[in-house]
Amino acid sequence: MGESITHFEVPVEQEQRTACLGPDGSVAHVTRVLGMISGRWKLPILFRLFAEPAMRTSRLLRDIPDISQKVLTQHLRELERDGLVARYDLGRQPPHVEYRLTKAGSRLMLVLLSLREFSRSHPVDPPA
Repeated sequence: MGESITHFEVPVEQEQRTACLGPDGSVAHVTRVLGMISGRWKLPILFRLFAEPAMRTSRLLRDIPDISQKVLTQHLRELERDGLVARYDLGRQPPHVEYRLTKAGSRLMLVLLSLREFSRSHPVDPPA
């Protein structure tokens, strides 16, 4: 009786492997984006700014329960540094600052909404 082969090792050229796993490969890019949105409060901040185009810090504090002023400020600065959120100083007294998604932040929200739909359609306990 002949030996059955259950799988074949598909040869992958080094160039194809680098395109996926190299320093400028797909894995590196996705990992960088996941780092941008990691943190307990970054996703709630992004989704609130997606739902309402411009928000002040005080409104974000009211809308996101249990977040502290310090952590909100820290996350907003990180999101701004990563180019996902823009800070607008309207030059009024008392100071009036609003936060909005940038074009990059809006494009990322389309990906996050796709992830949400994947989660909704993917069973929590997949069949064995």
